[in-house]
Amino acid sequence: MKRIFIIPVVLVLAGIIIQNSLSAQEPDSSKISAQRVVEDGGTGVYKAIMYTDSSLSTHTIFRPEDLSVFGKKKKLQIIAWGNGACANSPWEHVNFLSEVASHGFLTIAIGPMPQEGERGSGRSSSSQLLDAIDWAIAQNNDKSSTLYKKIDITKIAVSGMSCGGLQTLEVAPDPRVTTAVVCNSGIIGNGGGMPGMPGLTKDHLEKLHTPTLYLLGGESDIAYNNGMDDYKRINHVPVFVANMDVGHGGTYRQPHGGEFAKVATAWFKWQLKGDEDAGKLFTGNPPQLSKSTVWKVDKKNLP
Repeated sequence: MKRIFIIPVVLVLAGIIIQNSLSAQEPDSSKISAQRVVEDGGTGVYKAIMYTDSSLSTHTIFRPEDLSVFGKKKKLQIIAWGNGACANSPWEHVNFLSEVASHGFLTIAIGPMPQEGERGSGRSSSSQLLDAIDWAIAQNNDKSSTLYKKIDITKIAVSGMSCGGLQTLEVAPDPRVTTAVVCNSGIIGNGGGMPGMPGLTKDHLEKLHTPTLYLLGGESDIAYNNGMDDYKRINHVPVFVANMDVGHGGTYRQPHGGEFAKVATAWFKWQLKGDEDAGKLFTGNPPQLSKSTVWKVDKKNLP
């Protein structure tokens, strides 16, 4: 009689132990409240997803779908993104951001995740870029997070387009930031601009402490003069400027973010992952990007 009762009890206990073991190995992913794949997930090695995390519902997250390859030896670097018009939605930039993430980055954009075909609305603030960085660092330290110990919190980029580029410049002095990418943007000399834009003046550029990339849309870009003036004034840190004659809108909405995504991704791979091959696009005399038929470039304080 005793054997009849002992065996089920042993099996139940074994089941509990196995389940607990599996739970320890598979961190809780229930915080993902909505997700989808943009285009085909990007051209990088790691197909990306776009999603909303309930612990950061004010932002949209792009990252490789399969996190199993990331850990002690291979980590995700952090990129915080500010949108054009200081919009509280990355709807115009999802192709670009998904493409960047597919190369092994945790890319966090200001604003809730847009639905298919949705044009998000509302205004954002520069502090939301810092919120993204704070969240990523916290996730790396949270044992219940799918991102636990998978993030390199020593490699952090801030980036943004147009008004988002001004937001980028505003927070770039944060000591945690290791590079800045300013797209279709530049400081308006007297701190003016549209209501809601960061009211920066040119002396703010002296606060930059990291290598900085400017991506501009050529002379037809409304931000061209401001961005080129920034470049001329920055002499204390490495800085690279690249112009493609596409105007203020860039190539973000093109398949996989177009040329802007290619150049930005190479910069991120160089600055955040130490990829020297990617860095050749920006170094040397002349740098490889200067050989492109669609880009005009200049650089300072770079090899």
